[in-house]
Amino acid sequence: MVVSFVGFVGGWTKAVFGPDALVTAAVAASCVVTFFTFLPSFFFILAGGPLIESTHGKLGVTAPLSGITAAVVGVIISLAVFFAQHVLWPHGFPGPFEWPAAIIGVAATIALFRYRTGVITTVIACGVVGLAWTLLWSR
Repeated sequence: MVVSFVGFVGGWTKAVFGPDALVTAAVAASCVVTFFTFLPSFFFILAGGPLIESTHGKLGVTAPLSGITAAVVGVIISLAVFFAQHVLWPHGFPGPFEWPAAIIGVAATIALFRYRTGVITTVIACGVVGLAWTLLWSR
């Protein structure tokens, strides 16, 4: 979306179709920028898909991919710990523990895994509860 917006603004400010066609130039620039931003990704997927499928079951290829997958899981866990630390102890470990954030996090986990609520619904509900807590009861 950012790339499309930048293309739109660029087409508008450069008036590539003349000063009477600013909207047309902006929309055209936005489309061109978006197309050429995503084209390489689709090309790699379409060209590389059969190649990846042909390596199925070959240990020389699947072993490094398994290692990469493990590394990605490690990075995700590391980020989760980093965010949890900074949300639950915003002033560092000597500072106070943020009980409202912990309660919201536990409630979100229960909603997602026990009651199978949608992610977007859960995020919006947690945002509303956090905002209400901040506005009504925060120090």
